[in-house]
Amino acid sequence: MRYDAVLVLSFGGPEGPDDVMPFLANVTRGRDVPAARLAAVAERYQRFGGVSPINAANRALVAALRPVLDVPVYWGNRNWQPFVTDTVARMAEDGVRRAACFVTSAYSGYSACEQYLEDIAAARGAVGPGAPAIDKLPPFFDRPGFIEPFVTSTSAALAILPADVRGEAHLAFSAHSVPLGQAGASTYAAQVEQASASVAARVPGHHPHSVAWQSRSGPPQVPWLEPDIGDHLAALAADGVRAAVIVPIGFVADHFEVVWDLDVEALGRAESLGMAAARAATPGTHPAFVRMVAELVREREAAFGGTF
Repeated sequence: MRYDAVLVLSFGGPEGPDDVMPFLANVTRGRDVPAARLAAVAERYQRFGGVSPINAANRALVAALRPVLDVPVYWGNRNWQPFVTDTVARMAEDGVRRAACFVTSAYSGYSACEQYLEDIAAARGAVGPGAPAIDKLPPFFDRPGFIEPFVTSTSAALAILPADVRGEAHLAFSAHSVPLGQAGASTYAAQVEQASASVAARVPGHHPHSVAWQSRSGPPQVPWLEPDIGDHLAALAADGVRAAVIVPIGFVADHFEVVWDLDVEALGRAESLGMAAARAATPGTHPAFVRMVAELVREREAAFGGTF
């Protein structure tokens, strides 16, 4: 027996100015975030027309997966349309009985993995007895299909740096920060370190590398993983580093956190420091990444020994 569908499950993002505040309300539900903080974040989205690139990236991934999978590919989000509960309901209406779920996060940890398991369970519970069984595919931070696209994009980013500093460029890997308590209860940080080292080892040349963190939120008194990518670039500049490539190793596609925290803030910080810098692309629909998703589905089918 094989899966009769694949579900791509992601974070979601607004697709117009009127979507921004409802989207942020979904993201921060139950967290008592001050209104002024939400307004400040909303303003960032509005500078980009109220649109996050993540939904377009997910549509592109679904389109790329369909030719390499011989079953229907569905897509649902945690925080914006199409909501995962609505998608699971549509799957049930279409007669799907068992689906593999590809979550657009490569790592373990609560927000990267366990929270998506909660989303799946909640969606199935809302749909009721007719909901399909849904098996989340495992983390893939160490898979060649995840590592190799970053090797390619990091090499491409190096190539656009000025020739006189390119050879000495530092590779600054960045992933979403999490509270230290959450990090200590998982292998998330270690997996990010491992993936970063794997990419750095495969990039031509001998480039030093390090891991920093981004997109911190929450009360200031709660400690999170550090250093922040902007502060890290400042420390590198103080040590005489003249060039860097920022590698968004924590993301499989361009989230708003990539285009704002890295393209706007981190690259802006590097410019103010007099540091030549470029940002590597995320895997997106790189052929190796798309093939990897199909491989994960087939491996999970094989692990069941032909029967579920």
